[in-house]
Amino acid sequence: MWQLVVVSLGLGAGLAMDACAVSMSDGMNEPLMKPSKALLIAGVFGLFQGVMPMTGWLCVSLIVERFSVFLPWVPYIALALLTFIGVKMIVDGAKRKGDEASPAKKLTLSLLLLQAFATSVDALSAGFGLVDIAGAVWWIALLSAGIIAVVTFAVSIGGVYLGKKFGMRLGNKAQIVGGCILIAIGLEIFLTGILS
Repeated sequence: MWQLVVVSLGLGAGLAMDACAVSMSDGMNEPLMKPSKALLIAGVFGLFQGVMPMTGWLCVSLIVERFSVFLPWVPYIALALLTFIGVKMIVDGAKRKGDEASPAKKLTLSLLLLQAFATSVDALSAGFGLVDIAGAVWWIALLSAGIIAVVTFAVSIGGVYLGKKFGMRLGNKAQIVGGCILIAIGLEIFLTGILS
C-alpha cells in the first residue's frame, strides 16, 4: 500500500506542475484576490486532476478500443485551449494603461473550468498508468486519484499566492506574463505528448 502512496504522490507532483503554473498566472493577474477565490482555484484544479486519471482508468478498464482513438489528440487540445486563453490574457494586458485606470479582468468560473480542463487533459493519459498500479480494483484507483487531487490542490494554492506576490510587483504587466506562461505550458504539454 505504501508503494501506491509513493507512486501516487510522485505522479501527483508531476501532473500538478501545469496547474501550479496556471494558478500562479491567475494570482499574478489578480493580486488582490480574496482567499476564498484562491481556495476555489486550487479546489477546481485539484478536482480536475483527480477526476481525469480516474476517467482514464475507467476508459482503459471498460472501453479501451474506442478511447484509444482520442489519445493522439490530447496534446493538440491542451495546446489549443491554453494558447487561446494565453493570447486573450496578453491582448487584455496590452490594452491596460495602468493599474487604477483599467484593472485586470477577474477570473470567471467558466475560464477557470477551461483552464482546469486544459491543464488536466494530459492527466487523462496518466490514468492509463493507473491500470498498472491498481489493476481492476476500483478503490485503489480512486485512492490514487484522490492523492493526485490533494497534491494538486496544495501545489495550486501555493502557486496562486506566489503569483499574487509577483502580480503586486509587476502591476499591469502581470497579465501579459501570465498569458505567456499559459502559452509556454501549452507548448510543453504539446511537445511532451508528441515526442513521447
